[in-house]
Amino acid sequence: MDFNLSEEQLMIQQAARDFAQNELLPEVIERDRDQKFPTEQVKKMGEMGLLGMMVDPKYGGAGMDSVSYVLAMEEIAKIDASAAVVMSVNNSLVCAGLEKFASEEQKVKYLTPLASGQVIGAFALSEPEAGSDATSQKTTAEDKGDYYLLNGIKNWITNGGTASYYIVIAQTDPEKKHKGINAFIVERGWEGFEIGLKEDKLGIRGSDTHSLIFNNVKVPKENRIGEDGFGFNFAMAVLNGGRIGIASQALGIASGAYELALKYAKTRKAFKTEIINHQAIAFKLADMATQITAARMLCFKAACEKDAGKDISESGAMAKLYASQVAMDTTIEAVQIHGGYGYVKEYHVERMMRDAKITQIYEGTSEIQKIVISRSISK
Repeated sequence: MDFNLSEEQLMIQQAARDFAQNELLPEVIERDRDQKFPTEQVKKMGEMGLLGMMVDPKYGGAGMDSVSYVLAMEEIAKIDASAAVVMSVNNSLVCAGLEKFASEEQKVKYLTPLASGQVIGAFALSEPEAGSDATSQKTTAEDKGDYYLLNGIKNWITNGGTASYYIVIAQTDPEKKHKGINAFIVERGWEGFEIGLKEDKLGIRGSDTHSLIFNNVKVPKENRIGEDGFGFNFAMAVLNGGRIGIASQALGIASGAYELALKYAKTRKAFKTEIINHQAIAFKLADMATQITAARMLCFKAACEKDAGKDISESGAMAKLYASQVAMDTTIEAVQIHGGYGYVKEYHVERMMRDAKITQIYEGTSEIQKIVISRSISK
């Protein structure tokens, strides 16, 4: 793996960094406080090509590589993890799945506006009784000939209240278990489709997390993705790639908190010297820097393997598992280094600590990542 970034990659990184500083940093505290979705900022992200980064330009995407995606995600998440998860879901769970598995007609109709940032999408897998156990789908899609009748509830859906298109996983034939599951493209506004409760969350409060309710929603046959029974395999393949996005989000949260802690330690004085000169603080920062670098390398490795067409189930799981733990550890220490100032919103790190926790939960909990890794290494 080449550790030297190309000129193009460096330009993408700098563009994302400038955008985060100029467009996301102002009012990020207020958006967190008020649970306000970053509507205008997400629109500009679409215009910059950040919502369909790896999609072929013929479908409205930017045609970039996965390492560029990691770089951009890290810079966005340094400032606003809520905006970063909008970007991650649209890129990794929605656009990537459609580009790889959708029909040409589906790509033209749905992928193009999603990748170009005209609209955003959502991925609906989790349910009240089917989170980590994705095989236990209670949402049903009854085959009615030329359409499916969709019924059920989805929970914890990022972009749930703002998306225009939804990829919905549902059970068509319960007797076949995971082989009876299908994936469908559902449009906002279809009869019987209702946006449910908006969640009042600990972190990523600027993101839009809702439940979705389907009551006899007619889904045309042509909106099924892949062959009959392909839905579970589709979901697992999409989540493998999605873990790179969440790992990069976690990396960004960690590196953002570290940079703030380092800056504070260089200016805050105690016992007549800057606190970075005290070994207790210096060693914390040394550990943070080392762990963040290791997390970044794991993200790069998974991204490179993805671009090479390799199986990324193990590398993606490792990146997410480790980066999410680093995000938690780093943000906790960043608050500690700030002392009392770290406990108030003005200094940002308390928000980052709250934002970090979700990276250990969504798109596969840390426990699920360990299952994936252990199965991989035991083959």
